[in-house]
Amino acid sequence: FTFSALSFWLALILAGFLGIHITGSFVRSQKNHTLIFTKENTIRNCSCSVDIRDCDYCLANLMCNCKTVLPSTMEKTTYKSHLTIWFTDTSVLEMLLNFTRVWDLKLSFCGTTPLPTEYLAIWGLQKLRVKKVKGLFPEQSVTIYSSSNNEKENLLAMHNKDRQMLAHISFLDTSLFNGYSLLKSYSVENVSSIMEHFPSLLYSDVSPTSDNKSYVVTFIY
Repeated sequence: FTFSALSFWLALILAGFLGIHITGSFVRSQKNHTLIFTKENTIRNCSCSVDIRDCDYCLANLMCNCKTVLPSTMEKTTYKSHLTIWFTDTSVLEMLLNFTRVWDLKLSFCGTTPLPTEYLAIWGLQKLRVKKVKGLFPEQSVTIYSSSNNEKENLLAMHNKDRQMLAHISFLDTSLFNGYSLLKSYSVENVSSIMEHFPSLLYSDVSPTSDNKSYVVTFIY
């Protein structure tokens, strides 16, 4: 067993250690979650068991179970696990998120062109994380509200005092991804009619489904 052979095996072990360390810097193990992104006019819907570095499309295709989805087949759904969306323009967000129920959401802006001020309506949002390419505050998070697992399963929380049904809806200002200020939010409770209280939102399809329902409306900007 010569010195050169020993050096070879030590170098091999070191290379293996460095490879594991480098791979670990790209991905972090966690439970399966949904990742959706657009690339070259296609939508990729992925189930990932690891946390992929933001906007690394090649790594996502390699490490996740991804499939191509046609825009015409996209339907409004409920995401009960963590959802991450990589996007470059607001049209993708509007198609994927508007009036969709998401509890835990991360939005990563992978574009470079500043976004206009548009509002997206998201039902039941509890936690939001945003990642921006540029700006003073590249990554931030905000917790809208917290609830028990039973409330998640029922989708609607029962008010403890007057037993009214509450519907949580958040309006997200897409210009926040331009990175000029801190992520902020404020909520207004006991809103019986969103159209009457906030007519400038121009959302005609937000209407109560029962006479005794009121909204908790949150603005994220």
